[in-house]
Amino acid sequence: MTVSRRTFVAGSVSALLATGLTSTTAQGAPLPAEPLYRIPVSPDDTADDLVRKASQVRPTARQIAWQALERTAFLHFGVNTFTGLEWGTGDEDPDVFQPTGLDTDQWAEALRDGGFKLAILTVKHHDGFVLYPSRYSDHTVASSSWRGGQGDVLRAFADSMRRYGIKVGVYISPADENQYLDGVYANGSARSTRTIPTLVEGDDRTPPRTYTLDATDYGAHMLNQLYEVLTEYGRIDEVWFDGAQGRIPSDKVENYDWDSWYTLVRDLAPDAAIAVTGPDLRWVGNESGLAREDEWSVVPVKENQYGRTDWALSYDTPDEGSRAALVRAQPNTDYVQWWPAECDVSIRDGWFYHADQQPKSVDQLTEIYFGSVGRNSVLLLNIPPDTDGLLPAADVTRLREFRERIDREMPEDLAQGARTTVAPGLVTVDLGTVREVDRIRLAEDIRHGQQIESFVVEAYRDGAWNEVTAAGTVGASRILLLPGAVRARRWRVRVTAARSTVRISRFSMYRSRI
Repeated sequence: MTVSRRTFVAGSVSALLATGLTSTTAQGAPLPAEPLYRIPVSPDDTADDLVRKASQVRPTARQIAWQALERTAFLHFGVNTFTGLEWGTGDEDPDVFQPTGLDTDQWAEALRDGGFKLAILTVKHHDGFVLYPSRYSDHTVASSSWRGGQGDVLRAFADSMRRYGIKVGVYISPADENQYLDGVYANGSARSTRTIPTLVEGDDRTPPRTYTLDATDYGAHMLNQLYEVLTEYGRIDEVWFDGAQGRIPSDKVENYDWDSWYTLVRDLAPDAAIAVTGPDLRWVGNESGLAREDEWSVVPVKENQYGRTDWALSYDTPDEGSRAALVRAQPNTDYVQWWPAECDVSIRDGWFYHADQQPKSVDQLTEIYFGSVGRNSVLLLNIPPDTDGLLPAADVTRLREFRERIDREMPEDLAQGARTTVAPGLVTVDLGTVREVDRIRLAEDIRHGQQIESFVVEAYRDGAWNEVTAAGTVGASRILLLPGAVRARRWRVRVTAARSTVRISRFSMYRSRI
C-alpha cells in the first residue's frame, strides 16, 4: 500500500494534500527547492526551535538513493588475507599477495543472489597496500609477482559488479602505515596549495581538469590516489573513510584534509555517498550490525578538523536524535543534519579471511537484518574473499540462504492494492477479507524529512480497534515483528506524536512462511 497523495498531521483537524515538488512546514512556510540537509543551530535556540529545525531537514538525492539500497556488502581483501592479520604492518613484502584464483565474477554473482545492491572493496586498508597499480606508492599489486605485476583487483572488481548490476563503492583508509614508515604520513608538513593530479615521472596523462587544493604531504598523497580511483574506474557510488589509526602510534597524528578530500570527491563523483567519516552517512556506533531501537536520520552534529562532520554526542550514545537528545547536544552542536546510519558487521568473526572461522547462521543474519534495515538503517555486511581470491563456498551458500529467509519472512504484501483511507493522524487499510498478519513494514516519504516520533498499529476485531504493536521512529524503513499472527480484515497505523507533517509512503503487511 502506498500513500502518495494524501498526507496528514498528527493531531490536526484535517488531512493535507501533497503538492508535487513543493511542500510546506507545519508553520505553512514553503520549503526551498534545494533540500536543506543541514540547518545551523544557535545557542539561543529553544527546545521548540531545535525540534522545528530538525523537522525542516531534508535528505539530498544521493542520501535518498543510498537509504533505498538496504543491503550493501563489504569486501575486506589485501595483504592481511595472506598474513592472517586484521591490521597489517605497512612493511609487508608485496609478493605475499597471491590470489591465484581471483574471480570477481564469482563475488558479484554471490552478492547479487544474496540480494545486495552495492559492494565496497577495501582498495587500501590501514597497512597502505593498494589493490590497483597506483602511481604514488610502491606498496601495491604492481610490486607483486601476481599476474606478472599487471594485476588490478579494483579493475576486475568494478567491472564484475557492474556486469551483475551491483553499484561500486571504494574504501580508502585515511590511515596508512606504509606512508608512515616512508615519512609521508604525519611528517609535520604544513598545509599548502597542491595541484591535483600531481604528475610523476613517466606520467602520460593529460588531465581534462586539475584541482588546486590545500593539503599536507600526506593529504596530497590521498588526493592523488582519490583522483586515480575516481577518474579511471568508472562511476563510484560510495566512498568509505573511517577513523581508525591502525598500528600507527597514537601520538603520531595526521590532521586529515577533509575539506579538500570532500571537494574532490564531490566534483569527480557527485552521486557518491561519502561515509562514514563524511557528510552523507554515519557509522551506527558498533560493529554488530544493529541500529538503535529508535534510529533518527536527523541528528545534531559539529564540524571539526578541516570540515569533518562529527557527532555532537558520542558516537555510541543510545539516543542520537530525540527531542531530549537535541537539547542535551545543543552546547556542542553546529547543525542538525540528515546523517543516516550504516550498520557494519562481518559475516565471520574477523574482517579479513581466516580459515578457522565460519559464517554466521541464517538466524543470526536475519536478526541483524531486522535490527538494521528494520530500524531505519542500511546493512553493510562484510564477506571476505579467501587466499584463492574467491568468496568461500560456505559464505556463498549462507548469502543465498539469507536472501531466501528474508523472502520467506516477508513474502506477498497483503496490503498491495488494498483499499486505503487517509484521515488526520490515521492510515486505514481494508484487506477485503480476514487475513493473518505477523510482519508490518512502514516507511515515511523521507523527501519530506523524518517526522514520526511514536505510533501504534491497530486491528479491528470484535467490534473495536485493538492495539497490536507500537513503536517510536519510522524514517525510511521500520519493520515490526509480531509475537504471533493476528487475524483481521481492517488495519490502521495511528501516529501519536510527530514533529511536523507526516507522509507515509509504505504500510505493508505480511504473513511469514517460517
